[in-house]
Amino acid sequence: MSSNEISRRSMLRAAAVLGLTVPGLAACVTAGNNSGPQSTGGATSATNPFGVKADAPLEVVVFKGAYGDDYVLAAEAAYKKQFGGAAIDHKGIQKVGDTLRPRFVAGNPPDVVNNTGAGRLDIAALNQSQQLENLDKLLDAPSWDDPNVKVRDTLLPGVVEDGIYDGSFVRFNYAYTAWGLWYSKPLFEKNGWMWPQTWQEMLELCEDIKKTGIAPWTYQGKFPEYVTDPLLVMAVRGGGMDLLKSLDNLEPNAWRHESVKAAAEAIAELSGKGYIMQGSEALSHTEAQAAWCQGKAAIIPSGSWLEAEQKSVTPAGFDMVMGAVPSLSSSSKLKTNAIHAASSEAYLVPSQGKNVQGGLEFLRMLFSRNAMKDFAKSVGTLPSVKGATEGLTMSPALSSVAEAVKNAGDDTINYRHRIWYPTLTKAVDDSVAELVTRRITPAEWVDRVQKAADDLAKDTSIKKYERK
Repeated sequence: MSSNEISRRSMLRAAAVLGLTVPGLAACVTAGNNSGPQSTGGATSATNPFGVKADAPLEVVVFKGAYGDDYVLAAEAAYKKQFGGAAIDHKGIQKVGDTLRPRFVAGNPPDVVNNTGAGRLDIAALNQSQQLENLDKLLDAPSWDDPNVKVRDTLLPGVVEDGIYDGSFVRFNYAYTAWGLWYSKPLFEKNGWMWPQTWQEMLELCEDIKKTGIAPWTYQGKFPEYVTDPLLVMAVRGGGMDLLKSLDNLEPNAWRHESVKAAAEAIAELSGKGYIMQGSEALSHTEAQAAWCQGKAAIIPSGSWLEAEQKSVTPAGFDMVMGAVPSLSSSSKLKTNAIHAASSEAYLVPSQGKNVQGGLEFLRMLFSRNAMKDFAKSVGTLPSVKGATEGLTMSPALSSVAEAVKNAGDDTINYRHRIWYPTLTKAVDDSVAELVTRRITPAEWVDRVQKAADDLAKDTSIKKYERK
């Protein structure tokens, strides 16, 4: 796996879906030169809502990583059919930040930027210096597929919220990632195991699995955030969206909520009952996932990138699928199908681009259902538009993810504090590592995390964000 793909996986795994700066990866972007050439459009119409000039050149810069750029090239071909006189300058690159930062500073950015990968641009800094176009006008434009439906109404839950910075929607995310617990469907069918809906059913399933000589669970021990995810999902499922907001907003005693403690107790119970594969604590993500693919463990936590990441080592007929994290009880505030899901793969339209109108129109086209279908077929990843995978022949893994997202509906969970506050994220994950190995108790875990949140809330040197 390339370093860029590892970076992408790490960002997704850490729920870095807001596009805020990853420490050490993005340098500050200063205000651009506003004296440069400004974009001017032409006449608007029902089929040309932004007034794109037919002969205006368009420059598109794309991160060429695990997803490649074939799907973008296909959309560019469609754009040129619509605007016959337009020449498109396409660049597929690796280091988006290093390449484009000087151009933003000079006030000469491209018209469309796919901002992803290691060293990506600092979106928060760009937005603060007013270098990104507010995309609300795009959200309210007629969708490419159906002029009676606005673009915003074609999107999966959370896509708009994921792209808002200080009240402005500036980041339009293309892919959709879901997190859950993974298992081999044939293994479960062979043994007559049903996916559990509650944690008590999970414990009963683990006992049945253990009797076969297979470890019920393994996890990526060197990266305890993989276990943090099911813990937080159970907590929020039990406490509802109000709890999620209180955690993100650093409200006093939020981490002492009874659902948070109950979720910590549930995770500790796995190791207490001997349901975690011995030695998991010392494994990297690839080592744990390889052991799981080899049948040494039945269940592993991960995100929907898992199939692609394990492609070279997954045995034929393994047919991995994703199950939703079970609820702590049948009386949870969110429905049993609620999952952690969020959008990623950011697209931006720079305000100082020479063809802002063309950039907006290109994204309107790129976010069409047909373009999204091409993306799903070519890269095996769920797109951020509703129904984009309908009618496609999908792998069991992608099919299970699409079904999980559909079943969750609006009950999707996405944490902001994990990317807003890296110090809190580290405190939570480090404590989870101790919790899952039972070196600390659930009560001690709650105390540690609450103290970290309190210390952060009191630190006036760190910018605070608010989830509404």
